[in-house]
Amino acid sequence: MADVVKFATEWPNYLYIATALASGTMLIWPALRRTGGSSLSPHEATLMINRRDALVLDLRSAEDFRKAHIINARNLPVAELESRAGELQKHRTKPVIVCDEGLRSGAATLRKLGFEEVYTLSGGVAAWQQAGLPVEK
Repeated sequence: MADVVKFATEWPNYLYIATALASGTMLIWPALRRTGGSSLSPHEATLMINRRDALVLDLRSAEDFRKAHIINARNLPVAELESRAGELQKHRTKPVIVCDEGLRSGAATLRKLGFEEVYTLSGGVAAWQQAGLPVEK
């Protein structure tokens, strides 16, 4: 054990160890972020919609939804989420992508209601449009 401590504290060795730890952390950081905070970029959301038939749930107001929304998205304002959650029960085992203008309360509420896979669209509908993806008006 003393040899390990001596090795780790000698001049160039601690720099090598620090570099290895820093690069290892940078390599696993994306995986750690993905499991804790479940947000998707517009590109990742598109893949999830196309490959896994994800439900896109727009939690913005009905007025904002009418202005522009992701094609085939369902509108359910966040204020009505708990009272109308029964409408979504058949989608409970499907991935759900939430658009809620940066608020995470809707995604947290869905998880609390027992939805297995809930993701937030990073940047919301604005990021979707900025990526050049289609919307309905």
